[in-house]
Amino acid sequence: MSKNQTEPRKISILIVDDTPNNLRFLSSMLLEHGYEVRKAINGQMALRSAQAEPPDLILLDVRMPDMSGYEVCHALKEKPETREIPVIFLSALDHEKDKVIAFEMGAVDYVTKPFQFQEVLSRVKTHITIQHQRKLLMQQKARLEEEVRAHRETELALKEANQKLQRLASIDTVTHVANRRCFDEYFQEQWQQLALQKEAISLILCEIDEFNAYIETNGDPTADECLRTVAWAISRPIKPAKNLVARYSDAKFGLILPRTTVAEAFRVAEQIRIEVAQLKLHHAAAQVSPYVTVSLGVSSGIPSSKSQPKTLIETADRGLHEAIKQGYNRTVIHQ
Repeated sequence: MSKNQTEPRKISILIVDDTPNNLRFLSSMLLEHGYEVRKAINGQMALRSAQAEPPDLILLDVRMPDMSGYEVCHALKEKPETREIPVIFLSALDHEKDKVIAFEMGAVDYVTKPFQFQEVLSRVKTHITIQHQRKLLMQQKARLEEEVRAHRETELALKEANQKLQRLASIDTVTHVANRRCFDEYFQEQWQQLALQKEAISLILCEIDEFNAYIETNGDPTADECLRTVAWAISRPIKPAKNLVARYSDAKFGLILPRTTVAEAFRVAEQIRIEVAQLKLHHAAAQVSPYVTVSLGVSSGIPSSKSQPKTLIETADRGLHEAIKQGYNRTVIHQ
């Protein structure tokens, strides 16, 4: 057997950036870590490269002349041969709306510039692993579908494979609660259902206070552990029957509470705030408390065919920002 036949295939990464220094830096570092690297300096070149030979992952700059990273990502998701390629945005844009657009375009992650290479490498490894697991599950699903035609007893195994695939697609890999995609889908589903039934839905947005300072002081691994612990504490007061806890973005969590009044949602939010405070996770860089705390915004309403779910999200977000403005570690209702 030849050497080429025995060597495992290298993971292929396409870097798309109109800045030569960024291309050189990322490509040299990724090559050192054993990845196969391809480069593109604009959107059209990236699309041609991805369609000719789909890479395992794409690192994509947002701001580029002629064709933005958002447009490139949208074009990739339009074509079956490139639709499933994980796209990680690299951008100096750090506004919430920029990240929302990125995820709406189909990105799996968003890293803000200037970035540390170890952070980029960690995200790359995570999403390569997820994609690999996803492909394995898809292959398993396909094999089981073939077998079920002849052997009906394999139906249970097929169902389990589908459930694993759905869980992988809906769970945040760091916190192990629902991810943003799951949040958006479930919120839309509940909104439509409760609009027909004319019943209330409440929303809580909860953010870890001064989390950027926590990351700078403790580093990414400890910060990830903090996120997991806080997610667990947030989930404790929540009855899982119809309610949902999700990682909304970065250090922000979203809670969907169908058939819940604003007063009931406020009580839940206060329980969460107390649960997190009682964890006594040390936060040496915090200005308000020596421990990790959270601020929360609460909104509630009765959906209708004329209203949009984003209105309730924006209202809860205003409550959250008011809580932060008032000095952190508090809950504010915004109607």
